[in-house]
Amino acid sequence: MFGFLFLVPLGIAVIISAYNFITAPEIKPTYNNFEVDAEISVLIPARNEAKNIQECLESVLDQDIKINEVIVLDDQSTDNTAGIVEAMLPEFKNLKLIKGGVLPSGWLGKNFACHQLYKASGGNLLLFIDADVKLKRKAVSLAAKQRIANNAKMLTVFPTQVIKSFGELLTVPLMNWLLLSFLPLKKVLTSDRKEFVAANGQFMFWDRKTYEDSGGHAAVRNKLVEDMELARSVKHKKVKIITLLGGDYIFCRMYGGIIEAFNGFTKNFYAGFNTSPIVFILLLLALTLVFLSPVIMTASAAVYIASFMIIANRILVSLKSRQQVVLNLSLHPFQIIIMFILGVRSLIKTRTRKVLWKDRKY
Repeated sequence: MFGFLFLVPLGIAVIISAYNFITAPEIKPTYNNFEVDAEISVLIPARNEAKNIQECLESVLDQDIKINEVIVLDDQSTDNTAGIVEAMLPEFKNLKLIKGGVLPSGWLGKNFACHQLYKASGGNLLLFIDADVKLKRKAVSLAAKQRIANNAKMLTVFPTQVIKSFGELLTVPLMNWLLLSFLPLKKVLTSDRKEFVAANGQFMFWDRKTYEDSGGHAAVRNKLVEDMELARSVKHKKVKIITLLGGDYIFCRMYGGIIEAFNGFTKNFYAGFNTSPIVFILLLLALTLVFLSPVIMTASAAVYIASFMIIANRILVSLKSRQQVVLNLSLHPFQIIIMFILGVRSLIKTRTRKVLWKDRKY
């Protein structure tokens, strides 16, 4: 009888992932009848991004829509980030490079970088993207049209993740799994309830006035997950936002291996839940036990039902995320264990202010 208790949360996860498989919005060429009449500023914070910045910029500068300016902020880089951008300036007249100022007290690095980019921009549409994001040719125009079509003042995208190493396979799929198993993504747009919110700073497309009315990055200057804080702020004001998947148009390789992945998720995991340490640990324990339940339950019908539900959930999320189904199924127990370790590490490091990212302490 005890084993059947696990089936309730598993059933909820399957229902939500099935709903997302059918309805979760993604970047796609559906709204070609909409015209985009706006000045677009693409804003890219870059700290030690020499390995990514050229490919990112080439993809941005090859879009099928007019982009008034592409501004890269060199955020105190110690590698050749600035040199790579400087070499591209003569070829692209709308490309600009600015040098970031020294990080002031009370600010976190990326938040200050984005604030400086906003101050330097002139467009009435602001597209913040990370330097490790790559865009297919129509990505910006399709995002702009979907924002207009849905009357959304802010659009954000979870890019399709590029996974190349075993360490990334153990960690990166957890982000989309958590997102698509427990949040009906379409509800971010269609519901005013504050629980239905998700945002990703890798790609955030703002109406300038909405950004300014929210207080922008200055309002979240010391927040680790500034993207979620901004989205919550906008949602609280009943402003429409839409959250999409990257589909076949927006891609990102978040981390170069397991060490980067551990440090990155450590920074964001606990803070992203926006809850107390006790509630976070209880949620983490519950998720771990539920999604490892076939391993810890005694042999019974419940084991087979739970296994079927987990398999269904992982297949649905993997397909929607354009990830390897067989690999995610094979690595599922290890990913869940890694999730628990990451969660505990994130809680401890965040509470003791020992988070390290991009050679900065948070």
